[in-house]
Amino acid sequence: MWKIYDDLIAAVPDNSVVSSCLAGLSWFLVRSEGVGVAMRPREGEETVPHAGELAGMKTRELAGWVKSWNPYEAAFGLAAINSALNAPDVVERSCGLQLDNTPNESVFTYLLEELRGKRVAVIGHFRDLHRVAAVCDLSILERRPEPGDLPDAACEFVLPEKEVVILTATTLINKTLPRLLELSRHARVVIAGPSTPLSPILFEHGIDLLGGLVVEDEDRAWKLVSEGGRLGLFECGSRMVRVFKAPPVLCT
Repeated sequence: MWKIYDDLIAAVPDNSVVSSCLAGLSWFLVRSEGVGVAMRPREGEETVPHAGELAGMKTRELAGWVKSWNPYEAAFGLAAINSALNAPDVVERSCGLQLDNTPNESVFTYLLEELRGKRVAVIGHFRDLHRVAAVCDLSILERRPEPGDLPDAACEFVLPEKEVVILTATTLINKTLPRLLELSRHARVVIAGPSTPLSPILFEHGIDLLGGLVVEDEDRAWKLVSEGGRLGLFECGSRMVRVFKAPPVLCT
């Protein structure tokens, strides 16, 4: 069950050191090779264990916190992983991308036509899902359901019937990801959101497409989050990036 976590932790360079951390109202940030993002958990005790001691840690050691059952520790662990794996130069090298030539658009915008007429499940209530619902048979599963959503426990019944499953990367924080991947093994699986590690390692675990965030202007993003910003992170020195398991097939 821990294999996907251990593989991500092991991918963090052993010589990398955390220079600073930030717990914002909506996002946790860690700075090492780059700035890594993780969504702030909405459950658990609202305190960060060992606060004041994180800067100066080995990044891999902090990354290991992603396996913690304390949601805030796990979020900082995921942000540490992303600080190493989602740094712009690392993403270009490991994923074969040129960021300047990569469209800055969400994975939902990219997938919209592919999802048309399909049976689709989305884990997590992402913004703008009304566009997706308009083109497919959509089920939204959410730990805190909004009107029309299904509770996350419905995954056992819903996911095996779906053709496409889109998972929020916060499932790494709450430890539901391994089971969700097992339930989705016959579907095309996407992991999306700013918390997504942009690493080909995830393709070895049944994932087909990654949609994540690369922070290109570290100071602007850091300032926004430190002042309580949320959605502005997407427009404040950051780029939404897609990474494919295999090159997309172009229709002619």
